[in-house]
Amino acid sequence: MSRPLRIGQIVPSSNTTMETEIPAMLRAREQTHPERFTFHSSRMRMHRVTREELVAMNQQGLRCAAELADARVDVISTACLVAIMAMGPGYHRQTEQELTDVARANNCAAPVMTSAGALIEGLGILGAKRISVLTPYERPLCDLVVQYIESEGIAVQASLAFGIPDNLEVGRIDPLRLVEEVKRLDTKGVDAVVLSACVQMPSLPAIQIVEDMLGIPVTSTAICTTRRMLDHLGLEAVVPNAGTLLSGKY
Repeated sequence: MSRPLRIGQIVPSSNTTMETEIPAMLRAREQTHPERFTFHSSRMRMHRVTREELVAMNQQGLRCAAELADARVDVISTACLVAIMAMGPGYHRQTEQELTDVARANNCAAPVMTSAGALIEGLGILGAKRISVLTPYERPLCDLVVQYIESEGIAVQASLAFGIPDNLEVGRIDPLRLVEEVKRLDTKGVDAVVLSACVQMPSLPAIQIVEDMLGIPVTSTAICTTRRMLDHLGLEAVVPNAGTLLSGKY
């Protein structure tokens, strides 16, 4: 393909991380691979991470899919995990189908995915049957995320909930804080750690540090989203310093 590949994301209006970490990973990949990328977003209004605001935000997703379809992007992904997982088990499949229908109705053939589905698929690629997770959410939403992951056949041994409802505040978390926070997490005997089960909580600079520290696969929703994007585009899933899932091992 002579032109750059167009990455489309449906992003909460207060999210500042997915348009940072996804490009950072793919720009790093450009240093060793020939493909080039451009980045395109459509936004859904959301300020506080509460179930009520998440429900209202989800209703805007179809408009966003149509807008990205107009740009003829090469892949479309949602960029909010908890908005999907808070709606009940398996909801990412329904969302993906609804967004796909809108894209096709607007003459866009791009594969459509969700960050929630990407996390499940990424853990599957790692062969993870038991995990521990870090989240920025208040405990009730964290529990919904845990229940969703477990409904997909992956046991969650332990979870930390930082209790932050303000989405902008979540985006301001120092990712290197997670290097210390993970020490409070029970990771004994798990197959993998999800350092950020949230696309807004920054974690990329900490991923490789924590993986080297723990000696087991460490990933995040943003990393799993990037992996799924590369798979959909038929590209080698390799990004330096982004953990085992993007190491080329799988």
